[in-house]
Amino acid sequence: MRLIVYTVLWICVATGFNAYAQKPQKFIVDSTNVTVRHFNRASLTEYRLQKEFRYDAQAVDAGLSWWERFWLRIWQMINSISIGQGTGSALKYILLIIGVSAIVFLAIKFFGLDLKLFIGKPEDIPVPYEESLENIHEISFADEIEKAVQLHNYRLAVRLLYLHALKKLHDSGVIRWQSDKTNSAYVNEIKNPAKREQFSLLTRRFEYIWYGDFPVDQATFGQIHSAFQQFNQSRA
Repeated sequence: MRLIVYTVLWICVATGFNAYAQKPQKFIVDSTNVTVRHFNRASLTEYRLQKEFRYDAQAVDAGLSWWERFWLRIWQMINSISIGQGTGSALKYILLIIGVSAIVFLAIKFFGLDLKLFIGKPEDIPVPYEESLENIHEISFADEIEKAVQLHNYRLAVRLLYLHALKKLHDSGVIRWQSDKTNSAYVNEIKNPAKREQFSLLTRRFEYIWYGDFPVDQATFGQIHSAFQQFNQSRA
């Protein structure tokens, strides 16, 4: 008996939910007036004949240089590979990388560019002089500076000028040379404020040129040489 009652109640509830779910919805009729526009095919043909509305490859290339057109073709090939079938293939990407690398390499060779600009710091210039007390006293600075200038090795010539200035400061007792001292330590040892400021400027120029690998031409070296000469002739 209890099972029959539960069954009847379940049927009533299910019927009620079903009736609620199937309740018809209200539809709002759109009364907006619609104007039908017709496409003018003759106008389309007229626009096609005008060069301002031609967007094909020939029209795009018209205003480009040969170099820009070259790279445009390269990127078009890259895009065609990217959107083609089997884009997940590792072989395609490997071939793409090899191809682009070969093109860049040929372009660098064609324009005569230095590969060192792309692969890292240029090779260090061999230096026959170590910054030690014994070598500073053994160097014939006038001869070595002249040799460096004749070879247009102005960076090495600036280094020799700086070592010569340190030697003169040591010989005059203004500084005390030690192999473990830094350039800033020598600057701080100079008691005369004006001379200390002057040597500080020379030290910065030397470090920018030598350690910063800045190029030096003949005119720039002439200015630096004059500045070192004035410093060496000034009083302590």
